[in-house]
Amino acid sequence: MLVYKVVESSVVTDEALERIINKGVAQGWTFDSIQFVMREASKRPAMAFVLFAREESDLCPEDRDVA
Repeated sequence: MLVYKVVESSVVTDEALERIINKGVAQGWTFDSIQFVMREASKRPAMAFVLFAREESDLCPEDRDVA
C-alpha cells in the first residue's frame, strides 16, 4: 500500500521547493507532485503542497506514527 506525505509551503520559490523535494527524497520518499494555490489578483502562487509517496513497508518507525 502506498503512503503519502504532504508538505505545505507558503514560500513558493524554486529554491524553497527544491529544498523541500531534496529533503523528502533524502529521507526515502519518492516525489509525486506539486499542487499550487493561486490568488485571483496575482499570477504567482500563494502557496504550494508538495506530495511524496512510499510503500508502507518502507516506513521507518517515526513515520509509522504519522501514517
